[in-house]
Amino acid sequence: MGSFANYLENALLNHVFGTGVGQSKTYTQPVKYIALCTVAVTDTATGSTITEPGSPSYARKGWQTWDNATTGAIQNSGAIVFAQATKDWGTILDFAICDAATVGNVLAYGSLTISKSVQSGDTPKFATGDLDITLS
Repeated sequence: MGSFANYLENALLNHVFGTGVGQSKTYTQPVKYIALCTVAVTDTATGSTITEPGSPSYARKGWQTWDNATTGAIQNSGAIVFAQATKDWGTILDFAICDAATVGNVLAYGSLTISKSVQSGDTPKFATGDLDITLS
């Protein structure tokens, strides 16, 4: 299960209450990218401070297809499939949903139920409904 990062919590509060300046006052839905992380992600993480695989075959995966939120939760609709690893990516512990293909901000994040060692030849994926984000 994932959570919102501090950046998104503040942006949404500023949007709902009309405070803040610039984009944080009128929050615009960003394009979302799924990042795989080899180090645990925290509330204060940014798109440039998370630790992602260093392999040239790794890239964040753009993803825009989500179920309608119910009971304060949302999940991916459709399988999220990354490129095949051409070198080992290390052990994936967490995921992050970012607002940019590189750097940017972390919107939400979570730990994998079971960490996954991605080796050359593997094609990492999240099955439909595997990424659950809860707002509580």
